Amino acid sequence: MHRVVILGGGFGGLYAAKSLRRAPVEVTLVDRRNFHLFQPLLYQVATGSLSPGEVSAPLRAVLRDQKNTRVLLGEAVSLDTESRRVILADEAVPYDTLIVATGARNYYFGNDSWSAVAPGLKSVEEATRMRHKILYAFEAAERDPDPNRRRAWLTFVVVGAGPTGVELAGALAEIANDTLPNDFRSIHPEESCILLLDSSPRVLPSYPEDLSAAAERSLIRLGVRTRSHVKVTGIDPEGVTLETPNGTERIETRTVLWAAGVAASSFGEVLAKCAGAPLDRQGRVKVAPDLTVSGHPEIFVIGDLAHLEQDGKLLPGVAPVAMQQGRYAAQTIVARIEGRAVAPFRYRDKGSLAVIGRAAAVADFGRLRFHGLIAWLLWLFIHLMYLVQFRNRLIVFIRWGFQYFTFDRGARLITGDPGLLQHAPMEETEGVKRP
Repeated sequence: MHRVVILGGGFGGLYAAKSLRRAPVEVTLVDRRNFHLFQPLLYQVATGSLSPGEVSAPLRAVLRDQKNTRVLLGEAVSLDTESRRVILADEAVPYDTLIVATGARNYYFGNDSWSAVAPGLKSVEEATRMRHKILYAFEAAERDPDPNRRRAWLTFVVVGAGPTGVELAGALAEIANDTLPNDFRSIHPEESCILLLDSSPRVLPSYPEDLSAAAERSLIRLGVRTRSHVKVTGIDPEGVTLETPNGTERIETRTVLWAAGVAASSFGEVLAKCAGAPLDRQGRVKVAPDLTVSGHPEIFVIGDLAHLEQDGKLLPGVAPVAMQQGRYAAQTIVARIEGRAVAPFRYRDKGSLAVIGRAAAVADFGRLRFHGLIAWLLWLFIHLMYLVQFRNRLIVFIRWGFQYFTFDRGARLITGDPGLLQHAPMEETEGVKRP
């Protein structure tokens, strides 16, 4: 029987596997994690709205009833294209067709040391680390008697004003304004300074200008300060250095959150070395119109790892693209087995949505563009429907409803090693009273 190996259990890989459920093939899904992660809601894990288990689903549970599919926990480290084997750390998995959907990682524009102090949002670990930094900042400010250090603790910098950065900044503002004001005695969380930085001329630069303007107005109402035309040139535990039109500027902060850039997973380099796949500057694999690697029609590359232009524009690294590519790859495999031809892949853009905060979102459906409550409700509905399991949809719906009426974020947990309060001495602070 035809053997299909899928690397990666994200949107592209999972949708490819599910689309092959009735095909005369044997499917092996390989992932270094045992769960599918719904990345669009990771920012809500980072800001305490949801827990990791509510945006994740075990791959074995999702594919339990798909008898032609098995799941392997492992990481592909190499590829033998001659004998058609994927090399894992401890074994080799043979294939007749390979689908590579290994996704993307955070990209710091050549400054990888920044990742130690400015976590991104590509994994559960990064989301919980970000949550740790956000909540820990308020705790440290509560204990620090020095007003300058306290101001630095209560300054939050989000780098990158795309959808992830806008959603993260809006959620931070809601934490400070609505969730925490009555939880502390020595500080006013609602007086926190939240900065959203980007080198572009406006927030949400991929959206039409009127929607960008609407999003910026919503952010300002929440208390977020947006700054465009600024370039981050340095990040350290004490703050951020910027290059602005007026020169160099320093912002003292203890909390920097990264939402500025992504690069393809490192498996693109494996494909370049073992299959001669051409890469772009971000490490993405340049694929043919049928999503295959040049000279290797048996290897598909989909999702964030694939570089494919349509109508002169590069397809974005978003979930709908990966899902459609996963279905297309599966349909192409079945068509080949049946001896049928398949037309080149074409992405059907169903529109874009970005949420800013409570009852505030923007929607771009081409000629139809709107913002506000209706866009927000639509965003909620679509994200609920894209969650893989019914259990997740139900729990997230209940959590969102409870949060809407109570402003409470029940997952405000500082997990991991709290560490020591650097810059916040363990001295008596009885004289520091909340005004």
